[in-house]
Amino acid sequence: MKKGILIAVIALVLIIGASSSMYTVEENQYACTFRFSEIVNTVDEAGLHFKIPFVDTVKYFSKATMLYDIPPSEVLTSDKQNMTVDCYILWSISDPQQFYRALGTTTRAEERLNAITYNALKNAMGRLAQADIINMNDGAERNQIYDSIATTVDAQAVSYGIHVEDVKIKQFDLPDSNLNAVYSRMISERNQIAEKYTADGYYEASIIRNDVDKQVNIIVSNAQAEAAKQEAEGEAEYMRRLAAAYNSQDKKDFYEFTLALDALKQSLTGDEKTIILDRDSALAQILLGAG
Repeated sequence: MKKGILIAVIALVLIIGASSSMYTVEENQYACTFRFSEIVNTVDEAGLHFKIPFVDTVKYFSKATMLYDIPPSEVLTSDKQNMTVDCYILWSISDPQQFYRALGTTTRAEERLNAITYNALKNAMGRLAQADIINMNDGAERNQIYDSIATTVDAQAVSYGIHVEDVKIKQFDLPDSNLNAVYSRMISERNQIAEKYTADGYYEASIIRNDVDKQVNIIVSNAQAEAAKQEAEGEAEYMRRLAAAYNSQDKKDFYEFTLALDALKQSLTGDEKTIILDRDSALAQILLGAG
């Protein structure tokens, strides 16, 4: 009986020892083995691992990328304008041993990242004017500024076993005292752009009008020249045909007589019926009943 109890106790001790000598690591974890408060081993491969039972303890740290939303803070631009920056950090633990020795917890890590990021933002914004930050330029220019901030924060966080993947600016807010001035400046810039577009439009319109007027003048001048040419040719043809029609003395006398009759007819259409004729004229002889 006593032998059976002893075997059972020994088996229980072996089971407890075996279970306490094993630990598992997940895909997104680091596992640090501590022995008398000192890290003796770090594992970053998922699976089953072993340690000395009742002596070693295991502490886990996340390998996943973490997001820390930094509280909004005020910075001063190079032209002495206050701005409130709201941003967040994407970070991860790159060296769990260094992380534990320098910080120990995620809460302390976020406090340290807050201070480092604020200093980087303050230095970067202090070299820029407010107009360099708030404008209508290509967003790639501002992305270069943000990338430089992320690089600076990452370089300082390495000593804490932290890798900063990115620093993102969610928005820049202006203090109420600066809002009206900024809005007035933006309105003035838009008005200048609108005036430029209007002036360019008037200039283009004047060029088009001048070109159209020039083309019209050329067309009218050519038409008038062609009309004058055709009129001259018509007059010449008329005179040629008239000369051909009255090519004898009798025809010429008859033509002159019809012209005289037309002139007489024209002179007798008004209220004045008195005419003065040469006694020897053909009309006078006809009216007087002679010859």
